[in-house]
Amino acid sequence: MDTSMLLAGLIFLVTIALVVSGKLEPTIVALLGVAVMTWSGIMTEQEAFLYVDWNVITILLSIWIIAGYFGKTGVPEWLAGQALRASGGHPGLLVIIVSALAGVLSMFIDNVVVILMMAPVAIPLVRHFGIPLVPVILMIGFSANFMGTALLLGDLPPQMLHSVSGAEFFDFIWMAGRPSSFPILMVTFLLTLGFMYWVAFRRYRPRPGSGGALALDTTIPDAAFAAVVCGFFVATVVGMAFRELLDVRLGFIALSGAVALVVTIELGFRGRHKPEFESILQELDWRAILFYIALFALVGGIEKAGILESLAHRLTPLFAQNLVLGATLLYWVTVPIVGIVEHDAYILTFLYTVRDLRDQGVEPWPLWWMLVWSGTLGSNLTVAGAPALFVAQNICEREEKRKVPLREFLAWSVPFTVVACLVCYVLGLLVWVLPYA
Repeated sequence: MDTSMLLAGLIFLVTIALVVSGKLEPTIVALLGVAVMTWSGIMTEQEAFLYVDWNVITILLSIWIIAGYFGKTGVPEWLAGQALRASGGHPGLLVIIVSALAGVLSMFIDNVVVILMMAPVAIPLVRHFGIPLVPVILMIGFSANFMGTALLLGDLPPQMLHSVSGAEFFDFIWMAGRPSSFPILMVTFLLTLGFMYWVAFRRYRPRPGSGGALALDTTIPDAAFAAVVCGFFVATVVGMAFRELLDVRLGFIALSGAVALVVTIELGFRGRHKPEFESILQELDWRAILFYIALFALVGGIEKAGILESLAHRLTPLFAQNLVLGATLLYWVTVPIVGIVEHDAYILTFLYTVRDLRDQGVEPWPLWWMLVWSGTLGSNLTVAGAPALFVAQNICEREEKRKVPLREFLAWSVPFTVVACLVCYVLGLLVWVLPYA
């Protein structure tokens, strides 16, 4: 390694360590890391700007804006009412149905937004039935974080995979003649929820006197407003699914959908049910946006220094000689690391590393899939791995007026994560690794 590589690696590792520690604001730390890389000559300010995938950033912003309007339509509350009816008043089954609903929504909406929408809906149900709050909110958090990688829209990892590999919307459903992310994660998700129900939630019973039922106001306040928002949401998703036919970037499609929705609402709706655009913007997580921008630039810096190419050369013999062993090590090394390290940074770094392996004759797709799956599922282990779980834990502590001990958190996160990772590993090995081995 030359001096530039050592310096870039040191700056990157120190930055990530400070982010993980939580002692300083992660966004400030990440931006500072970019500034230090730039001032030290590892990359120029123009290169730092160009390393950012602005297409991905535009997707995030646009989908968050649409999701902000969706959260105010009353549809999440209506869905909760359907979940209550489907459960037949059984609290344990209700927990699983609400968790499944959070997982499905997170395929299209950022997981943090899903938690912020679903937790207020779940809390009255929990209070009514007299069941513990913490496992219910944590299950919503685990589920929302879980399914964000099933399709292209929900979370940052699949969007980063699109950026690095060129994977399109339908590639997350079916690729190279075999099922890919959506069917594999959906089967894994359902089996994991079934396991959690059997070992924990099936024993839940309504509090005496609750009657086992709760009357919810599931009336959508403004049906026209809800229809418009849902219509634009669906149209945007369909447009992104057929990006290749439209021959434009995903970010442009998402931005077009968001702008069209905002203009329609601003011009076509008046009255108390119309949210102000300023309030939608204020609810966006701008710190997360800045963090992701800095993350792209940081990874670009270590790529410019040649670290990722060097790492790929060192790993090539392992993957070339035994793909099964290499994919297995990549998967199971990733799981505990992303449990304590913010998973987006880790996944982005190794997406580029696997890309460079392709230049050495190694088929990248089994490794890309195993990486994003293990990187997503493993991040459910602790709050350090995924910001969504930090949000879920904060909601628990605010409602319970107490700290959630690490032991209590791990009592739910460990079985959920271990079962999910085991099931997904077996499916990924059978469907994607062995055929290329």
